[in-house]
Parts: sequence; structure tokens; C-alpha cells
Amino acid sequence: MVQARDWVKSTFDANADIEINKIFRMAVKMNCSDIHLQAGRPPIFRIRGHLTPLDMAPLSESALIKLCFPMMDQRNLDIFHHDGGADFSKVVEYQDEPWRFRVNLLTQLGKVGMVARKIERSIPPFEGLYLPAQMEELCKFDQGMVLLAGVTGSGKSTTIASMLDWINHNMNKHILTIEDPIEFVYTSDQCLINQREIGQDVIDFHVAMKHAVREDPDIMLVGEMRDKETFETAIHAAETGHLVFGTIHASSAPGTVPRIIDLFPADMHAAIRAAIGMSMKAIVGQKLLKTIVDTPGRVPIIEIMLFNPTVTKLVMENEDEKLPGAIRIGRDEGMQLFNDSLYDFVTREFISREAAFEISPNVEELKMRLKGIEVKGPSIL
Repeated sequence: MVQARDWVKSTFDANADIEINKIFRMAVKMNCSDIHLQAGRPPIFRIRGHLTPLDMAPLSESALIKLCFPMMDQRNLDIFHHDGGADFSKVVEYQDEPWRFRVNLLTQLGKVGMVARKIERSIPPFEGLYLPAQMEELCKFDQGMVLLAGVTGSGKSTTIASMLDWINHNMNKHILTIEDPIEFVYTSDQCLINQREIGQDVIDFHVAMKHAVREDPDIMLVGEMRDKETFETAIHAAETGHLVFGTIHASSAPGTVPRIIDLFPADMHAAIRAAIGMSMKAIVGQKLLKTIVDTPGRVPIIEIMLFNPTVTKLVMENEDEKLPGAIRIGRDEGMQLFNDSLYDFVTREFISREAAFEISPNVEELKMRLKGIEVKGPSIL
């Protein structure tokens, strides 16, 4: 357990009710990335990738309800009781500075639980995130769609925030974000920025998008692509002259295409493939991997698929299995596979070979590259 007994005892009076804000402030103090609250266990913090229980008494279910429910407004209470969970943001003050958290309140085994992700107060630049140089080029499109794909906790939100912040410091655009909830708060520099949170600023995503066409945006962040209605609305915005950024839960850049297609009924698949081929500019797959150095603690493993004529043709003709090969032969254009990123970080001694092999989609190919043997993939013709 975390050896913070003295600080915990000074923060939580054993004879007083625990305050939720004190748990959030402790997370900031301990440089925790995620807070987990579960009935029957003490609070658990994720610190440098490790789940670490605090040295304090377990929380009862009634204590969790008393802790968590006051954080929700009526809208989120209704969503929680209807859906079994709710997402919202929370801001706490620590040492006179505001800290933002993305909160998910959930039920599991019929009991209330909570997971909260701390959002860093400053948006790191590409260099600070160890992102490939090609990411800057993805910010320069005039219109179309750029998607960030990955599982929960893969760093998609931070990467996309870094991209929007690069635009903010280097271009003269109107950026409109529609988020549920807002994570990073931007400070306008060269760009005009409006941020709208579902529930707080507008009733729902579809109303927000209807308003958006009257709000003169050049660039839009539409948050997560969770359903076919969200994707349809976002791709329509891309088709009508906007540059649209979004995130999606998918395991890889090529795997994002069938993930999107599966959102739609079979009779719409051909039309959606055509829309993707016409409007998608790039899909970036991302994973986070712990390092073997002190700084940085984790690095993003990045896969980049640009929609050049070859990729567009494969997507429109339902030949998704050939997309990794198209990325491989498109390296000169700025594309890269996960193995390219893993190879780079291993050779730079940021990550261990064992960790790289564990998440590599093609371990044998990576082993051969590390031995100096370049592997050619199968033909995509």
C-alpha cells in the first residue's frame, strides 16, 4: 500500500465523513493518473501505471453513494439511473490551482463505483509526448476527417488535444469542440476556440451539431464516435468543408474501418465505405507502453494510415485485410505500422524488447528487424 499514512490521517478525520474533494486533492498530490472507488475496498490510485490501494479503511456502499452522488446534476442522475452509469467532468482546487477530472460513475454487481481520470493542466507539445513528426502534417488539412483510434487509456484524448493546440499556436482558425465531458480546456492564441459540453452547454450531441453549422467553425472536435448517428453527422461535417477530429475505440488503424462499418446495417455498408474513402484523411492508432527510463514514464506506440489513392481504393472495395500492406509501402509518405514505432523506441532504449514483443501485432517481423533483417510484406495487388 502507499505509505502515506500520516498524510491520509491528517486529511481524513476518523470521526468525520470523508469528502470526495479530499480524495481528488490527494490524487493530485500523489501524481495519480486514475482514481478507483469500489465498495469494500479503500480508494485505489494508479501511479506510474500501477494500481495502488491507499492505506485507509475500505469504503462501504453507503459511503460511496454519499461520496459520489452529490457530484452529479439532475441530468447525470437521470442518465445514471437509466443507463447504469454516467460520464461528467469535475474540477477541484489544489494549492489554489484548478484540476480537472473526467469521471465515470458506474454500477458493478449492483453496487456503485467510480473511476476518475486526471486531466493534465497543460497540453504537452508533440515533442513532449514523443509523437512522430508526421502528426504535425495531420493538422494541416483544410477539410476531411482525422480519427484517433485506441482502447480506453491509450492516450487518444491527450494526442488529439496536442494536435488542436498546435493548430491554435500556428494557424488562424475557428475551433469548435463538442465534448461529453470537456477534458482539456484550451487558451486561445492564434485561433478562436469555443468549447461546448453536452448537458452543461447544449442538451445533446445532435442538437450541438445542428447548431455547429451556424457557428462558422473551420475545425471541429466531435469527441468519441460511439454510434452510427454520431459518425454520420461527423462525416457529413467533413464532406461539407470542415476539418473534423474524433476518437474511436478500435485496436488499430486498419481495424478502425470495419469497426465503423459494423455500426451500420448491411445495406448501408457500400455507401459508408464510399463516404470514408472520400472524406477520411488519416486514421492514427495508438497504444501506451511503459518505459525503462525515468522520463518519460510511458510512450505512445503509433500507427498512421493516410488515405492515399491505394488506401482509399482498398477501403472502398472492401479489401481491409490489405491495409497493413498499404501502410508498409506508404512509409515514404509518412505512414507507419505499430512495429515501426516499437522498433524506434527499442533502438532508442526507451522500452524493453520484452514489452515491445508483448504488444507487437507481428512479433517475428519485429524480431527480424531488430536483427537488421528488413521484412517485405505480402503484395497488396
